[in-house]
Amino acid sequence: MKTSLIIAGGLLGVAAAASLALSGMQAGPEDSVRTTDTPGTAQATALTVAVATPQSDLWPRDIQASGWTAAWQEAVISSEVGGQRITALNYDVGDTVEEGAVLAELSRASLENDILELQASLDSVKAAQEQATADADRARRLQQQGSGSISDQQINEYLMTERQARADVASAEAALASASLDLENTTLRAVSGGVISSRSATLGAGVSEGEELFRLIRDNRIEWQAEVPLRQTFGLKVGTPARIPTPIGDVTGKIRRIAPSASDTNGRVKVYVDIDQLPGDIEPKIGVMISGRFQTGEDSALHVPSSAVVLQDGFAYVFVLEDGDTVRRQRVETGRRQDNRVEITSDLKSDAQVVQSGGAFLTDGSRVRVTDAAPVETSALSAETPAETPETSAEGAAE
Repeated sequence: MKTSLIIAGGLLGVAAAASLALSGMQAGPEDSVRTTDTPGTAQATALTVAVATPQSDLWPRDIQASGWTAAWQEAVISSEVGGQRITALNYDVGDTVEEGAVLAELSRASLENDILELQASLDSVKAAQEQATADADRARRLQQQGSGSISDQQINEYLMTERQARADVASAEAALASASLDLENTTLRAVSGGVISSRSATLGAGVSEGEELFRLIRDNRIEWQAEVPLRQTFGLKVGTPARIPTPIGDVTGKIRRIAPSASDTNGRVKVYVDIDQLPGDIEPKIGVMISGRFQTGEDSALHVPSSAVVLQDGFAYVFVLEDGDTVRRQRVETGRRQDNRVEITSDLKSDAQVVQSGGAFLTDGSRVRVTDAAPVETSALSAETPAETPETSAEGAAE
């Protein structure tokens, strides 16, 4: 009995599978017809774009360059006295100083004692000089009288002693003057006005002669030391204007001088640019790598919106409208940029209909719909327009 039931169940399953296969074969052609895209559907999937022809205008001809900012000139304040301690520090890094300002002071006690000692030594040699001068004068008088009471050898000794005494006085005066100068040099003053850029002096530390204690930027004036490829320097000259983009706006300047030789390391030529006064109370900084451009003239530029240029596979492309609803991808070379437009330096017809934006969603041969207005993204439109429900439809009909 059980065996009969199992056989009957198997036969029913085979029959059901055959019935399903037959129905699938009959419905297949109808379903394929239903899923075939209609022309209206293809048109709906086309991207809406705006096109325009390239524009031609006079643009500045620029030379791009990069380089560091540096002090126009630096002044180094060093100790001219050795073996003294720093007893006072009056300025620090970033402070603005005037010429002659007292930056630091050194200990004076030992130098003052040296001056007292040298002064006493000078008084002693002056007394010896007076005695030697008196002896020499007496010897000269006796020599003139010809009395023979003194020999010529003694006369010469008196005269030589006088000259030696004079030399001793001059030497003592020089030593005293040197000590007085050392005492004066214990006050370190700014040799020029400017801003202190570094300070290695430490309160209480002993200094050696010639040791650098301060460094300042003269007149708080900095320059841009731009590095330019050798082949581009032929368009530059002293006085050529420069423009440096910064977060606070463009900073301007002019070329002050051009280095006579190229660098041994990178083959570039250093161009020194005087930077104009910055607006407001902004203080320039040194040691900053910046990029800028030199304006060497003007020439014609064929340009398109920046949004029209698409980067694909490492190259720049634009999409050009052809046959009214089809776009062709064209590789281009770009040049200068100004505001939101970019120069096309390669071959692009001046009357070409270039897709203004949305090229990232296009491929070569894509079909598009052209509109005069800028295309609106479907996602943005959907986000702003609420979905219609039966209730809202009914309310709209009632109104």
